Amino acid sequence: MNHHPVADPGVEEHEARHSDVDPAVADRAYHKIVAMLMAVPVLVLAFLVVYFAVPRDAELVFFGVNLKMQTTLLGLSAGIAVLLVGVAAIVWARSLMNDEEIVGDRHELQSPPEVREQVLADLEKGIADSGIKRRKLIGSGMAGALGLLALPAVVSLADMGPWPTADVRAKTIETTLWAEAMQLVNDVNNLPLKADEIEVGQLVNAQPKALAELHGAAYQQAKAKAAIIVVRMDPNSIRIPESRRDWQVDGILCYSKICTHVGCPISLWEQQTHHLLCPCHQSTFDLGNSGVVVFGPAARSLPQLPIMVDKDGYLVARSDFTVPVGPSYFERDSSADFKDGDR
Repeated sequence: MNHHPVADPGVEEHEARHSDVDPAVADRAYHKIVAMLMAVPVLVLAFLVVYFAVPRDAELVFFGVNLKMQTTLLGLSAGIAVLLVGVAAIVWARSLMNDEEIVGDRHELQSPPEVREQVLADLEKGIADSGIKRRKLIGSGMAGALGLLALPAVVSLADMGPWPTADVRAKTIETTLWAEAMQLVNDVNNLPLKADEIEVGQLVNAQPKALAELHGAAYQQAKAKAAIIVVRMDPNSIRIPESRRDWQVDGILCYSKICTHVGCPISLWEQQTHHLLCPCHQSTFDLGNSGVVVFGPAARSLPQLPIMVDKDGYLVARSDFTVPVGPSYFERDSSADFKDGDR
């Protein structure tokens, strides 16, 4: 079978656009583009006003559907602004930029110097063909619109949370629900934990009793910090430093359930070794030695919650954690973390 190359069809006959033959059409397109670009700063200003002036809990009823007013108006203002920039660019390209068919020949990957010079010349020609030198408001309007569109994004960064100053950290991520006399309860049935009912070698996932009073996001945030594990070990087989002698009850110790590496919940308990293993990155903590790290990427000991028993024999907290729970972060002071060898 013989194979013949496809015949070169050549460049199609050029069809002039209305804006090329009628200056009035070109002027109307130009005015439309400028109007759309001038509307962008107005929409950006509207975004900023809505962000700071409209209450977050305000609602908007639209065809019987309750919408969050602030979120809806922010989306509309920012979305329409981006849309106008895009439409203006399309109208500019289709109506005012030079409309000319060209043919590009294939060439080797490395271009010779004369070709590179030709590319630069073509670039200059493209700038001239865009009409931006004759209709300067388009260029400045497009640059201004794109620049202003960054403002909604920058302002929205404030929703990522407050700046983590020492005071803010102390009131938020470094504070949990645990407090003096707060009862420890099972995290499945919310039943209080009695010291004499926990067996040697047993691990119980627990939480503060006050957690049951919270709901929604407040509940999830509080549980993420206050989740604990309670273990009982033979007091003769573990090391209890003098500074933590009254933090335990006859071998019953309580630790944060949140890994100090990246915050994974952990409860993989090795009874014989007294080790607690994180399933995410295999950080291993020795609960028989104040939760120190014995393996893995975690850099801090597992925080221990001081506990005691009340008059009815139930486990309660002596205080909140003495160090922040959860993953390490560069702002925190690690000098208070327990280290192997501390007394």
